[in-house]
Formats: sequence, structure tokens, C-alpha cells
Amino acid sequence: RQMCIRDSHCIFTIDEELRHFFLEDRSLLNCLFSSVHSVIIRMFHKENQSELFTPGFICVLHTFGRDLKWNPHIHCLISEGGIGKSLRWRHKKHFNYKLLRDSFQTALLNELEKQIVPSFKKVKAAIYKKDKNGFYVYAEPALTDPSTVSKYISRYLERPVIGLSRIDSYDGESVTFHYNRHE
Repeated sequence: RQMCIRDSHCIFTIDEELRHFFLEDRSLLNCLFSSVHSVIIRMFHKENQSELFTPGFICVLHTFGRDLKWNPHIHCLISEGGIGKSLRWRHKKHFNYKLLRDSFQTALLNELEKQIVPSFKKVKAAIYKKDKNGFYVYAEPALTDPSTVSKYISRYLERPVIGLSRIDSYDGESVTFHYNRHE
């Protein structure tokens, strides 16, 4: 029997004040992956601690936003379910986005504090004060068709920072380009 596994697409974003840390030290980008990983695993394990359900998920780093400015964030496809110790699939349709936001903020700030000690403590405190609801985690509706999912994620894996179609002119030194604002 074949089972159709649905996936949710989540985007884990960070506070704008953190971006320069990742620009100055690219090795810190690993903190984004480890933080997202720990948050997703924790969310599924909380569902049933004796089973320790584990989902399938793929994370892709994006280092720029629509305006092409430095803006590291993680795109993640997460299965709407997981397998636990009993090896039976358990569906999970509801993701607690408040938990994801708060947990991601805490996990990332703790990870960064380990890497950037001791000067990061003041930044961490200011961000907790400013971002009381955690970091923004965007969730799109479930993606069910496997070919749609694979096309979507592969677009992020192969896409350059700026597409040729966005370049208006290049004089050997300067590039002029355009982008669409999506506010």
C-alpha cells in the first residue's frame, strides 16, 4: 500500500540585528541549521515522549531576500507526520507555530551565545526584549503532490542570488538590477 505523505513548507527567519553576525562569520550559518533541526525534533518528540516520533524534513539555506540584501533564513519542508519506536506512521496535521517561533529564537540565540561569547549577552537580552513573540516562522499550506514539492525545493537549491532576467545593465564595474516588492 502506498501512502501519500503531505509536507508543510516553513520559513525560519531571524531578527535583522543578527544578520551582520552571519555575514562577518559564515561558519555561524551552521547555527541556523542546528537550531531548526533541534526545534523540529523537539516539536515531534513532545507529541509522544515514549514513541519519540521523528519526521522527515529538508532544510535549505537562503542568504538573500527578495530585495537581494543579505538576509539568511531557512526554508524547510517538514512531513506532516513521523515514525516512532513502534515504526508506525503517525500523522501530525497541526504545527504549533507559537512553539516554533519561541523555540527557534531560544535555540538560535543560545547557539550563537556559545559561538560569540561573551559580547553576545547584551545582544541576546535586547533581542528577547524586542522580539517577545519569538522569531517569525512563516508556514505555507501543505504541499501534497511529490513533483510539486521536488520542483519547489530544487528551485531554491539551484537558484542564483540574482537571475539574469533581473539585470538591467552592466558596464564592467557596476550592475543595475530590479526586483519586485511584495509588501
